[in-house]
Amino acid sequence: MDNGSARPIVHPMTYDVLIGGGGLTGTALAIALSQSGLSVALADPRPATERGAQGFDGRSYALSVGSRNLLRALGLWEALADTAGPILDIRISDGRVGEGPSPLTLHFDHTEIEEGPMGHMVEDRHLRPALLDALGDVTVIEAGVTAQTEADDRIDALLSNGDTVSVRVLIACDGKTSGIAKRAGIRRTGWEYGQAALVAAIEHEQPHNGVAHQFFMPEGPLAILPLAGNRSSIVWTEKRDRARALTDLDDNAYLDLLRPRFGDFLGEIALSGKRFTYPLGLSIANRFAAPRVALVGDAAHAVHPIAGQGLNAGLKDVAALAEVLIDARRRGEDIGRVDVLQRYEQWRRFDVTALAVATDGFNRLFSNDNPLLRAARDLGLAAVQRLPGLRRTFIREAAGLTGDRPKLLQGQRP
Repeated sequence: MDNGSARPIVHPMTYDVLIGGGGLTGTALAIALSQSGLSVALADPRPATERGAQGFDGRSYALSVGSRNLLRALGLWEALADTAGPILDIRISDGRVGEGPSPLTLHFDHTEIEEGPMGHMVEDRHLRPALLDALGDVTVIEAGVTAQTEADDRIDALLSNGDTVSVRVLIACDGKTSGIAKRAGIRRTGWEYGQAALVAAIEHEQPHNGVAHQFFMPEGPLAILPLAGNRSSIVWTEKRDRARALTDLDDNAYLDLLRPRFGDFLGEIALSGKRFTYPLGLSIANRFAAPRVALVGDAAHAVHPIAGQGLNAGLKDVAALAEVLIDARRRGEDIGRVDVLQRYEQWRRFDVTALAVATDGFNRLFSNDNPLLRAARDLGLAAVQRLPGLRRTFIREAAGLTGDRPKLLQGQRP
């Protein structure tokens, strides 16, 4: 009897952890877990040349003191420090286009805390390659996760290249439309703001002296964040239709509309690198954990960039989940058990909810031209300016120095 050619026996690759998504948070988590001795695979469908591109494209991130501590604990900060721009002061004001800021402003000074600069601006072209260079023993697979099947002692993930990976826990770092989360039955809650963020890097004549500015205008805030040298990163929030029209302009026309919002306090300005536009909304997963699945970064939460905390919140997830998994492994527990992963969820849920409420509230309060609200918020900024204790509390919160901090955010290895 002819049974035909025998089919090869395919044995799935096995690891402790598979991370779906090779962005900044996914890569940082892979490094943290691998350095602790866990076997880790990182699945990312983007080609290696795209993941490791080092050209300047204008993207940058405001890293809190806590995030800096995490990078230092992972052995990465030394390679980034020379190119990072320290945030020494933050000035917050209300205003209208062409009128300049209100005289009632709020000023945060880094000398009010003991930990030094309140944060650092780090460019994507420096941060991403530093993370990739530190992957070490992590297995990087050029494929995405397309399906997953949970079993008693593992979860099997099917990849877009046809391979199967069998792991104790599958971690979703695949963004706010996470396929891993959807397949795990996790829904999201949120809404669109009808706004978009226009992001670019700006060269200017005068030094910024490490000062970050946040101008609140009726259409949305304009953040000016200090990069190394006479350069700043801008996050310019506009109504969605207006942002789309601005995106279609050439660089000169774009700058003509930016200048009356930016002002002349840094002299003449010019664009440096590419321009980006991102739609804004609030989106939070109803759960951060399911059996053998955990959500990190945008897969768990995406908030308004008004406080510059998006990546910092993701790195807090990294620190908390890494500590939970490493501690569970030391105790001999199955790291993919739902009660283990729920420790991570409980650790992060309140902080994420508080951040979402705060950013949503600030955006609604400041992104309008109601004269009563305008007067109230100007008086509120002035009141906080006169209360050093409250001001210091806000600084420490923004710097990632409050609450029940995971060890990595304290600069310690878990």
